[in-house]
Amino acid sequence: MNVKTKLSDCLRPLLLGALFLGTAANAAVQSIDKVVAIVDNDVVMQSQLDQRVHEVQATIAKRGSAVPPASVLEQQVLERLIVENLQLQIGERSGIRITDEELNQAVGTIAQRNNMSVDQFRAALAHDGLSYDDAREQIRREMVISRVRQRRVAERIQVSEQEVKNFLASDLGKMQLSEEFRLANILIPTPESANSDAIQNAAKQADAIYQQLKQGADFGQLAIAKSASETALEGGDMGWRKAAQLPPPFDRMLSTMSVGEVTQPMRTPGGFIILKILDKRGGATQTRDEVHVRHILVKPSPIRDEAKTKALAESLYSRIEAGEDFSELAKSYSEDPGSALNGGDLNWIDPNALVPEFREVMAKTPQGQLSKPFRTQYGWHVLEVLGRRATDSTAQAREQQAMTVLRNRKYDEELQTWLRQIRDEAYVEIKLPGASQAAQ
Repeated sequence: MNVKTKLSDCLRPLLLGALFLGTAANAAVQSIDKVVAIVDNDVVMQSQLDQRVHEVQATIAKRGSAVPPASVLEQQVLERLIVENLQLQIGERSGIRITDEELNQAVGTIAQRNNMSVDQFRAALAHDGLSYDDAREQIRREMVISRVRQRRVAERIQVSEQEVKNFLASDLGKMQLSEEFRLANILIPTPESANSDAIQNAAKQADAIYQQLKQGADFGQLAIAKSASETALEGGDMGWRKAAQLPPPFDRMLSTMSVGEVTQPMRTPGGFIILKILDKRGGATQTRDEVHVRHILVKPSPIRDEAKTKALAESLYSRIEAGEDFSELAKSYSEDPGSALNGGDLNWIDPNALVPEFREVMAKTPQGQLSKPFRTQYGWHVLEVLGRRATDSTAQAREQQAMTVLRNRKYDEELQTWLRQIRDEAYVEIKLPGASQAAQ
């Protein structure tokens, strides 16, 4: 998958959960609001924090997990709001705007993925106590953040053909392209300049969490309460990942594990991480259906109207049926410059590359037989199917998968670095009672 962000990537799971809240979300509105964080030239308000905490709690409840108290979530949620706010400010300074048309398309896509029309989607939001305008605004914010990341992170990432070849030739590449994992993580961070005592404390904390997991503790709950990962509020769910996207030794370790198993805490540059395999899937050989086809195309023109063009196509069809050579007639009459000189031969072609009308007639025409004249946007055609085959496209698919894996790995690394950078460089003053103070 190209790293250019798709809608499914830019509308994160939290958003989809937030769009179907109960009336608890409205309880976040307070009569007296206050600032809980100053973020460069903007602020985060108590009402924003309370509403997002309620949204996260609603999302957790919909997963069937025990809902932690607000006090457990507040610092995690506030940190996310701070980082989101910084990205929105970057978007504002960069002139990033989401048009009404783009926003309407995004809303339509979300509705479709929930098997609803837009009207049904609006009704569902109203039933659950969330206004349509608020939902649109939240989607707009997520789209702005996605575009900021695209400009600041994704567009800088380059993967060379040699990197792809090296990856495909490596043992790791061969192994990881055959299997994919859906993972959740818990990260216990260590500062860049951590001393041995800080590292030991983080290791002990990670081991304590691991022991709780071995005794049956809920992974998602511990991630929400303890993890410093960006996916903590989603129970640590990272989605589907290839092994090559993960730091060693996780890349090789996961191939020997089963769904539901949890890794021991492992040291990484960012701290100690624990992974859980939520699901896995393998990569089978991929084939592509191809058809060997030839055709004759005649087009209406100022000197030949539609009726005469159709009559010419029918005449050519009759002449071929009577035994005249298809190839010679194509060379004489076909107005498709790409195939006429080859006797109308389009060679082996992927049906998906053709216009629907041509594809449908081709699919219905038995091998070795001629179609009756038919119309497409280009004019009138007569075609003959010469053969059908299934082509092994695994090699091309693997190259594309390798490109996607390498880009995603670079993107994940660059994104986390960039997020830490903008957070470290920003002036942030936290005013939430009981929260650790931070200012720069």
